[in-house]
Amino acid sequence: QVRLVESGGGLVQPGGSLRLSCTASARSISLYTVGWFRQAPGKEREFVGAIYMGGGNPYLEDSVKARVAISRNIAKSTVWLQMNSLKPEDTAVYYCAAKLRGTGLDEYNYWGQGTQVTVSS
Repeated sequence: QVRLVESGGGLVQPGGSLRLSCTASARSISLYTVGWFRQAPGKEREFVGAIYMGGGNPYLEDSVKARVAISRNIAKSTVWLQMNSLKPEDTAVYYCAAKLRGTGLDEYNYWGQGTQVTVSS
């Protein structure tokens, strides 16, 4: 059982930055990988990146890794998505999700409510 709460979305100018947070409640959060996804209007949900809560480096999709970073604080059960040099095409609802380590990308079973990011001048 995992409960995820996201925050940090909003309106930002092109070229600006945002940091989204995802706070998890779980019996043992270190067993889980937390991923970030986004979905723009009319498009399929897109995987952004993920980080294993028990340690190691994050994984980022090639399409975003030059501009984003994922970090964790296991004591706070929190994962952040730092986004820089934002573009209008980054506009989307951003979700965090959790899965057990070692399961596939299609096995994120726990999802946050989503937070809207709008990049516009």
